[in-house]
Amino acid sequence: MNILKSVVLLSLSATLLLAGAQKDENLKDVIQTGKKSAKLLLKTLGSNMKKEMKAGGPMKALDFCSQEAYTLTEKVNKQLPEGVQVKRISSKYRNPANKPEGDEATILEALEKLQSANVVLPKQIVEKVDADTYKYYKPLVINKKVCLKCHGNIQNAELKRAIDEHYPTDKATHYKMGDLRGAVVVTIKK
Repeated sequence: MNILKSVVLLSLSATLLLAGAQKDENLKDVIQTGKKSAKLLLKTLGSNMKKEMKAGGPMKALDFCSQEAYTLTEKVNKQLPEGVQVKRISSKYRNPANKPEGDEATILEALEKLQSANVVLPKQIVEKVDADTYKYYKPLVINKKVCLKCHGNIQNAELKRAIDEHYPTDKATHYKMGDLRGAVVVTIKK
């Protein structure tokens, strides 16, 4: 019963947050900027990941992730308008650079609780950090089987060993289809 109460409180909190934010005249612009920025990051990383998987399978994709994903994220950030920054976060992160900070961890925990209670996740969450700053969250769900090659129950010993070498503190495994992987966070300063 406690989990049900938590889920209801989290849902209510998220609803109130969104309702309060809707009164804010900047919300429409924040959502539009958040969507565009998240889409650009996901498209950039996804197309490169697909190319690497096709060229050499999971081992080649792992090399790409460990050597290029962060650099590509920084490249995307340079393409965004001034005051806008995008990143990926996960509570089960592979790269410590993707560890959630402050309220980001709270938002992820709320999304995880909603998902574990079989609640359909929102397409986005907007957090008003202060009078001039917002955070747009786009939940990331494992929706392609290819993701499980590196993030599921890894059967390939060579791949497992390579992941352990690249990421000694890896937490990003044992996912199943439909699991919440994390979120894209777009910070927008007006």
